[in-house]
Amino acid sequence: MAPWALLTPGVLVRTGHTVLTWGITLVLFLHDTGEPEPSRPRTHPIPPLRQWEEQGELLLPLTFLLLVLGSLLLYLTVSLMDPGYVNVLPQPQEEAKEEQTAMVPQAIPLRRCGYCMVLQPLRARHCRECRRCVRRYDHHCPWMENCVGERNHPLFVAYLALQLVVLLWALYLAWSGLRFFQPWGLWLRSSGLLFATFLLLSLFSLVAGLLLASHLYLVASNTTTWEFISSHRIAYLRQRPGNPFDRGLTRNLAHFFCGWPPGSWETLWAEDEEEEGSSQAV
Repeated sequence: MAPWALLTPGVLVRTGHTVLTWGITLVLFLHDTGEPEPSRPRTHPIPPLRQWEEQGELLLPLTFLLLVLGSLLLYLTVSLMDPGYVNVLPQPQEEAKEEQTAMVPQAIPLRRCGYCMVLQPLRARHCRECRRCVRRYDHHCPWMENCVGERNHPLFVAYLALQLVVLLWALYLAWSGLRFFQPWGLWLRSSGLLFATFLLLSLFSLVAGLLLASHLYLVASNTTTWEFISSHRIAYLRQRPGNPFDRGLTRNLAHFFCGWPPGSWETLWAEDEEEEGSSQAV
């Protein structure tokens, strides 16, 4: 096998994320404005990380490093783990029955995927990039080069939260090391890299903040990105005036993060069907 055959999109994306993460971290730790001339005062401060290092206060720098490392490990975990693929060939007999027909109420029409030919459970969708059907499909994340689904969605939200904390702290560190002065050529040589890092961190913080807010909203209402955007095209949603899986904020959060109360989506759908029928009868 040729060496370049190993350079898959997933390897390139994950390597790029890792290099960018540690590159920005090194800029924040190692950037120095240089010592001023004796006759001139310092025109701009040293960033706090450098100050803490010079003063021997290592708790905050080590905490920052641990947060960066934790966010990177969470990223790789979400990126590499099984998002909740539907088995193409059923392995245990009990799982096959639950996924396909035995545990599914007869009122729910299961559809066969036109790509991998498996019977899709409720809320599953085929991902063309991964070439598999994914349980409780949310979206395919190009920055992860993986789907976000039933198994890794909670970790994805945790990653966004931790990443936002790291980005905001790094944004503060970058800004605290900047002070604009003239001539601009001297300023650009001394602080251009730090300013570029600040702009990059600002963009990443905005994106991470918007993603976290949107996913927390979706989790609180027990819906997915795919269902939120395409509800008019999904058979089990367009027949209903509301979301059949919404059980209130507390139960939605408990089910998403802890798997409680247990139960299949087919069961929740059927319960909602019975409640709706009872209310119409009354």
